[in-house]
Amino acid sequence: MKESPFLTAEWRDLLMLTWAVDQRLLASLLPRGLELDLWKGRALASVVAFRFESVRVRGITIPFHARFPEVNLRFYVKRTGPDGEIRRGVVFVKEIVPRAAIALVARRVYGEPYVALPMREAHTSGVRDDDGNSRRTVLFEWQRDGQWERAVGLAVGDPRPMRAGSVEEFIAEHYWGYTGRGARATREYRVEHPRWNIAPLAECFLEADIAGLYGQPWVAPLSEAPVSTFLAEGSDVAVYPGADVPGTARVASR
Repeated sequence: MKESPFLTAEWRDLLMLTWAVDQRLLASLLPRGLELDLWKGRALASVVAFRFESVRVRGITIPFHARFPEVNLRFYVKRTGPDGEIRRGVVFVKEIVPRAAIALVARRVYGEPYVALPMREAHTSGVRDDDGNSRRTVLFEWQRDGQWERAVGLAVGDPRPMRAGSVEEFIAEHYWGYTGRGARATREYRVEHPRWNIAPLAECFLEADIAGLYGQPWVAPLSEAPVSTFLAEGSDVAVYPGADVPGTARVASR
């Protein structure tokens, strides 16, 4: 019998800003049973801001929770199974959503590091410059300690397929999520979506108190120039129920 997804939705206007990060920073956050997935020998981490639409949990639409933005910080990992299959996925450092109920469900069901903060988002569409190039601006904001912080991107050009072997393909083509903190086993869940079309960013910035948002160790890497910035169109997605990765539960010492 085919497994049914826990959640179905659309992910739209994915603003993806990616930096090179010291592997030692990520190693301290790595759940058991995983290793870092490197791009040409470098560890990467991404701030991803996007919009959920048409959200259904077990096929049911939850009133007032079907459309909302999310902003997350993630890095890239992989796991090799007993049969040699390599599963490439992500680990989240922090995920921001606007409603407490969303954060509560995500923490309980998947063990994800969600927090709820006031949020707002805006975008432009259908704009072309004098040369006929499509121009699209996306803005995602969240309020923390009374201040609004934001991620902004200006995409120029029509979305196109990702180039095979590109860093953009590496960033977007991870289809597993992993969590694992303390004595808990590492948990694994699958995310399903088609390959996205993307547009490069002519301008972008992350305006936030990085130390307060993610911790002091993140200030230096996120203050450097990104290694990749793009806007993905997005698509329908399905998120499947999770399962513990065998052999990753910590055994208490006597």
